[in-house]
Amino acid sequence: MKAIVYRDHQLPITDPQALYEIETEKPTPRARDILVKIAAISVNPIDTKIRRTANTAEPRILGWDAVGEVVAVGDEVSLFAPGDKVYYAGSLIRPGTNAEYHLVDERIVAKKPTQCGDAEAAALPLTALTAWELLFDRLAVETDKPKTLLIIGAAGGVGSLLTQLASKLTQLRVIATASRPETAQWVKALGADEVIDHSHSLVEGCGKLGIEQVDYVASLTHTDSHYNEIIELLAPQGKLGLIDDPQTLDALPLKRKAISLHWELMFTRSLFETVDMIRQHEILTRVASLIDQGVLTTTLAEHYGVINAENLRKAHAMLESHKAKGKIVLEGF
Repeated sequence: MKAIVYRDHQLPITDPQALYEIETEKPTPRARDILVKIAAISVNPIDTKIRRTANTAEPRILGWDAVGEVVAVGDEVSLFAPGDKVYYAGSLIRPGTNAEYHLVDERIVAKKPTQCGDAEAAALPLTALTAWELLFDRLAVETDKPKTLLIIGAAGGVGSLLTQLASKLTQLRVIATASRPETAQWVKALGADEVIDHSHSLVEGCGKLGIEQVDYVASLTHTDSHYNEIIELLAPQGKLGLIDDPQTLDALPLKRKAISLHWELMFTRSLFETVDMIRQHEILTRVASLIDQGVLTTTLAEHYGVINAENLRKAHAMLESHKAKGKIVLEGF
């Protein structure tokens, strides 16, 4: 089967060897694994981060988001059968989805939405899981309480889903941050009640809206740059959730307000095969239903063509430019 891989993590994305195509054996499913013939994938910041920082002795297949058709199942599989169309976000410790065929544990997979195409569905899994887990599992937001949520970096993949989930499924007042007119318009269309510019003071931006404090902050990018203002804005006993990787994070300033700190990593459940690993199957099933009902919409922003090394390099380059909004998808081989 075809697969797109990297080996030298020091190469810039402009180098043809930063991502290149190989032929490798098609894997065989065992136990709770299903074998998926890949139809579409999307590209996430984690793809570029690993390609730039993780040394590998052998060529490594990147990619996690995928849509495809089940073509074979392991002997312990009970949720799927050959012919099912599925979508999922994969596991951090297994070969990725940038290949014609992919093995994945059924507990982190769901049947794809029926009311959208493969490309639209491929944009969803990783960011939907991250947003859902951050909002409901980590921050434990109560859907019927009219509180306030500040989303820092709302126009990205996770922010685009988080904005929708918060605005459609809860009573939260959603304050989204975006620094360009097109991204501000994007998050407003997704359901944000207010938009402020994170390239300027968050405190001043909220102040202009008459907001002195917020109950929740979801910090999706540049947490270390905004940290002091986040603490200032959060109400006593507020909650801070984050997904990025600050170089340092001193939790001591949170003590005076009894602010709780919550990390979200979508891969944790599959990484440790937690007892509630199947919750990701359940979340994606619910998301598919919400997509089919028209409550949520795909965050596909750009389609980069077929799945090959050249197009994947272009997608990585766009993400590294920090100018992307929503999700970048590739489809077919």
